Amino acid sequence: MLTFALVGNPNAGKTTLFNALTGSTAHVGNWPGVTVDKRVGTYKKSDEPIDIVDLPGIYSLSPYTPEEVIARNFILDERPDCLINIIDATNLERNLYLTTQLMELDVPMVVALNMTDALDKRGDHIDVKALEKRIGFPVAEISALKGDNIDGLMTRAMEALKTPRKAFSVLKESALGSAISNAEIALKLKEVEAPLFHAVKLVEKDSIEVETHPAEARAAEAFIKENLINDQFNGDTEAAIADARYKYITKYFSSTLTRARKYGYDELSKSDKADKVLTHKWAGIPIFLMIMFAIFHMTFSENFLYLGSIIPSFGEWCAVEGGAAKTIFFATGLNSPGIIFFNAMELLTGSIGEGLAAGLEGLGTNPILLSLLIDGAWGGIASVLSFLPQILVLFLFFSILEDTGYMARVAFMLDRIFRRFGVSGRAFMPMIMGFGCSVPAMINTRTMADEKERQATVRVIPFFSCGAKLPILLAISGAIATRVDGLNADLITYGMYLLGIVVALISLLMMRTTTQRGEASPFIMELPAYHMPGFRNLMLHLWDKAKHFIEKAFTIILISCIAIWFLSNFGWSWNYVGEEGMDQSILASIGKLIQPIFTPLGFGSQLNENGWVFAVAAILGLIAKEDVIAAFGALAACIGGTLANGMEEGVAEVVLMMNATGISNAALVSFIAFNMLTIPCFAAVATARGEIGKEKFKWTLLFWVVVSYLVSTIVYTVGVAVWMIAIWAAAAVFVAVGIALYNRYMDKKERK
Repeated sequence: MLTFALVGNPNAGKTTLFNALTGSTAHVGNWPGVTVDKRVGTYKKSDEPIDIVDLPGIYSLSPYTPEEVIARNFILDERPDCLINIIDATNLERNLYLTTQLMELDVPMVVALNMTDALDKRGDHIDVKALEKRIGFPVAEISALKGDNIDGLMTRAMEALKTPRKAFSVLKESALGSAISNAEIALKLKEVEAPLFHAVKLVEKDSIEVETHPAEARAAEAFIKENLINDQFNGDTEAAIADARYKYITKYFSSTLTRARKYGYDELSKSDKADKVLTHKWAGIPIFLMIMFAIFHMTFSENFLYLGSIIPSFGEWCAVEGGAAKTIFFATGLNSPGIIFFNAMELLTGSIGEGLAAGLEGLGTNPILLSLLIDGAWGGIASVLSFLPQILVLFLFFSILEDTGYMARVAFMLDRIFRRFGVSGRAFMPMIMGFGCSVPAMINTRTMADEKERQATVRVIPFFSCGAKLPILLAISGAIATRVDGLNADLITYGMYLLGIVVALISLLMMRTTTQRGEASPFIMELPAYHMPGFRNLMLHLWDKAKHFIEKAFTIILISCIAIWFLSNFGWSWNYVGEEGMDQSILASIGKLIQPIFTPLGFGSQLNENGWVFAVAAILGLIAKEDVIAAFGALAACIGGTLANGMEEGVAEVVLMMNATGISNAALVSFIAFNMLTIPCFAAVATARGEIGKEKFKWTLLFWVVVSYLVSTIVYTVGVAVWMIAIWAAAAVFVAVGIALYNRYMDKKERK
């Protein structure tokens, strides 16, 4: 099977092109010997299937970042059949810098001139035929976002395979040309593959090349000194080569671009004008927070745009119970899109459950087996699946922000703040991925250069609540809202997400000034022009998310639900106790044993005899956070009572549990905080262990336990008695002074 590799600058549209070529065939693994994501898919529209490999976005083939090393090693060692060099047509000269390096390889190549639609809108034009003639290999105009000419690109790539390509360097005309030629001859004598590429890297004093070919490196350096080459750069051949590449690009390639008009020095593009506002020094972060709130409001609010509060008669009408349609679309006001989809899914899963129960009863199914299938298996899965639409709505909004180019701006803005906490803006990307799932977010830290910065980032990623924690927030926030008039669940949910972010930043600051001391690594990011996201690309993102969630629901969560049902329906003597005797079950006895541990957090010994249910739910969350909401149904049944009508699934169970246990609102918020911040699910734990290493992982586990326990205690105690703020503030000052003294001591020690 043929293998084509996509290579290009970050934000050139490489991932969009990959999705357009491969569709739903893409899968993710790891690069051999390197634990960085490897995306591979299949293009099926040719005579034979073609493997498409999505290389990490890079600016050059120099070994400055893990991404550059990966791309370089794959091209040199794996020898793909063809390279597809994707170029942002709106930034032609800068993108062609990488192209001039790829020209030094003898691998067949085709240039995908992307974003030509954006170029046309500006009235600019690239003479593709002239560029193709000067560059020496096929050039195809495409729009990856719109899917324009994608098949035409692959046709040109297949044509490129038929003609062997000889490596060529634009540096042969430069002052270093003779040094490169000499090094190339020496490498050819050693039968080194791609000798021209390696020769250029030797002259450039590339660290990998110098280590691999030390004798040739010394000979190249001696030749340069003897012939007084590169005097103007004081021996800095790397700078000389970069300068020569750009001069060649300007001389031969830039003239193929014709601009409709010349922009004045002070004239701004539409993206620049938008950035004047969205990335403003003072307004940028508040605008980001408002955008985040708007997303949460559209996903979780039962009073969309607060119409039910603004128009009292409308709100009163909405609150009146009605048929299924009214239940789906209205609550205390008009429901947000996320709530509408949630209600529709809940109605669907509820109808399926009722149908299954009626069918099994009609077949005379044993009551115990019926309870297992309906209450245990389907009940748990249905309670989790009900939240899938909201998770997808939230993920859709995040994907839109990312695809438009706004998230790159947020990383740029946060770099100024993050550096005060000892990390660069690069850490923001894996952190924001944590809102989706901690596992890929932790994996994404592998591209961070500084190991201590990376370890600190891995540890705080679980504080960015993933989709699995969302049902917990929604169920408990909704239950609290039933107690407090005028309080919307979306406000509580948004506040808890902000709490996780604040705790993450404070944790980073403490780690980077104590156990993980160090300077933040340099952060360079290109800000792409704003553009509308592609519908197909967004749908592929959502499909991947839904597929992962459903697979988890019918594997880990299904097994967990069955286990919870068994433990809550059987006693230690393996006797069936059922719902009426669940207080004598194995689960109840375990819950009562561990309940005192959570007393400082508000859901421990201060609750009545039924209070153990919250302790059990918190422990079950260590397996999979979805298990918490799946367990609420079984635990609500343990303490008896009737679920209230007209409430969402999960909320009704929590309301029953809080009424039966006497738990306070402060303790409920503390419960959310604990589940958000404590040890994540088993999958994330295993990933963290692989990323950090066995020795340091035990401290990571302790870190998660201590932070979650401490923060939840603060939340509960402040919620019960506001004056506790003064006590905790004094403790914070004491810790800050201790850290300052520690840093002063370490600085003196390092100077010695």
